[in-house]
Amino acid sequence: MKKVTLIGRDLLKVLGILGSHKSNGVTRMMLDAVLNGVEASNEVELLNLNDYQIKPRIPGEDNPTLDLIIEKLKTADVWILAAPTYWGGLSGVMKNFLDCIRQEVLRFDRKGDPHPIPEFAHKHYITLTNCYVGKAENMLTGMTDSAFRTMDKAMTTAGLIKLGEGVQTATYGLKQLTDKKQAELEKLGNKINQTQRKDDQTLKRYIELFFIVAAMALITMVIQAGILKLLGQALSFWTNYISFVLIFFILLAITLHFFTVVKHKRK
Repeated sequence: MKKVTLIGRDLLKVLGILGSHKSNGVTRMMLDAVLNGVEASNEVELLNLNDYQIKPRIPGEDNPTLDLIIEKLKTADVWILAAPTYWGGLSGVMKNFLDCIRQEVLRFDRKGDPHPIPEFAHKHYITLTNCYVGKAENMLTGMTDSAFRTMDKAMTTAGLIKLGEGVQTATYGLKQLTDKKQAELEKLGNKINQTQRKDDQTLKRYIELFFIVAAMALITMVIQAGILKLLGQALSFWTNYISFVLIFFILLAITLHFFTVVKHKRK
C-alpha cells in the first residue's frame, strides 16, 4: 500500500471488523466510539462480517469473498476486532472469520507449526467485547476473558502487535454508551494516531520482563529471610537454593497469571 506522509509520519489505514449478529447493537457502538478517536486524516473502513458469506478456502476452488477480505486485511495497518461474548466465549461470527483466515495469514511448516506471513506481521490490533453480566460478576468469573484470549491468540500468532482492548458489561437493554465509556473508547482509538507501522515492541517486553523477574527475586529473598529468622535456623546451600527456587516460581506464576488473565479491565 502506498502511503502519504503528513507532518513527518505515515497516514494509517484502520479496518474496523464487526463480528456481531446485530449491525447497530452495543458492539457497533463500541467500535464506532474507537473509530471516533482516530484522526480524520487516517483512512478508516468498516468491515461488517455479516455482510459476507465467509468460508475457508478449498484447494482448486475460487473464493472471491475470502480474497476480498484478505486484501482488506493486507492493506490495513490497524485491525479493530469487535465481537460480543456469548456463553462465555467469542461470538460465532467472529470465530468463523478467524477460522477462515487462519490458512491465509499464517504459514505452516512440515510439523504443522504456524509462522507469521511478512505481509501481516507487525501490524497492530485492538480487541473489543461485551457481555450481559455486570461489572462485579465479570471481574469474579472472567466472563469475557475467553473471547479476548481467542482473538489475542489468533492475532499474536499471526505476528500482530496489540494496542489495547475495551470491555462493556451489563449490556442487556443498553441503548447508549455512558459518556465515561465513550471517552474511554475514543481514547483507545486515539492511540492509533501515534502508532508507527512495524514498530517492534520486543525491547519493551524484555525490559518489562526484567523488572518483573528482578522484583520477584527481591520479594523471594525477603520472604526467605523472614522465614529463616522466624524459625531461627540456617539452611545449607542446596536447601537454601531449593527453597529460593520454589518461592520464586510460585510468586512468578501468580504474577504471570495476573498479567495474562486478570489484566482485563472487565468493566
